[in-house]
Amino acid sequence: MDAVSLTTLLGAAALAGWVDAVVGGGGLLLLPALLVAAPGLPVATALGTNKLAAIFGTSTAAVTYARRTKLDWAVAGPAAGLAVVTAGLGAALAGLVPAGAYRPVVLVVLVSVAVFVLTRPRLGVVASPARRTRGRVVAAVAVAGVGIALYDGLIGPGTGTFLVLAFTALVGADFLHGSAMAKVVNAGTNLGALVVFGVTGHVWWLLGAAMAVCNVAGAMVGARMALRRGAGFVRVVLLVVVLALVARLGYDQWTAVR
Repeated sequence: MDAVSLTTLLGAAALAGWVDAVVGGGGLLLLPALLVAAPGLPVATALGTNKLAAIFGTSTAAVTYARRTKLDWAVAGPAAGLAVVTAGLGAALAGLVPAGAYRPVVLVVLVSVAVFVLTRPRLGVVASPARRTRGRVVAAVAVAGVGIALYDGLIGPGTGTFLVLAFTALVGADFLHGSAMAKVVNAGTNLGALVVFGVTGHVWWLLGAAMAVCNVAGAMVGARMALRRGAGFVRVVLLVVVLALVARLGYDQWTAVR
């Protein structure tokens, strides 16, 4: 890898850390950048190397949020514990199912998310404690710790965004606190997937460590900015990330069927 490609990749890692810390979706930037910088890298190794960088970024963001805001550990804790196991299972199956099989489904979900957020301008801007019932807590833990975590192990990009929406829609968290919980669960999904990718030899450790340093720097800035600017800022970034994901996956799907 030449110096220009490495510098660009490390810059992408820092930007991905910022995006992940605010609302998730940093994999949208980092995975393509990694595959472009190292075109001969197997997809499984790219996923594993990305997880090495991402776990440091998400963990840094999670600690920053935990120190400066109140986390709903009754939801985030069990979901993160489940996510370690489920994301590991997803990573073990990652080589068996082509990403193209998921692309249309994820596209529909993302478009639905964008419409859902746009048509509900107050969603996530102000917390709705009345939504937080026992049944909804169980549903949020299951959706985040099983469904979304499995997706993260299999593919990954957009996981943090899906987690934020799950916590906002199901238990009435505002976007800021939903993002804080998402970081805890995302750290669990990254850990579970990284263990599997590491055991199977699909991690480029030296490159991943360099990316991790930049990812942490971006995550620190992103988490502090989100805490300072509040839920409205997170909502705007979430919409931008979702629309970017739709554009990226839509382009991939269009080129795949041509």
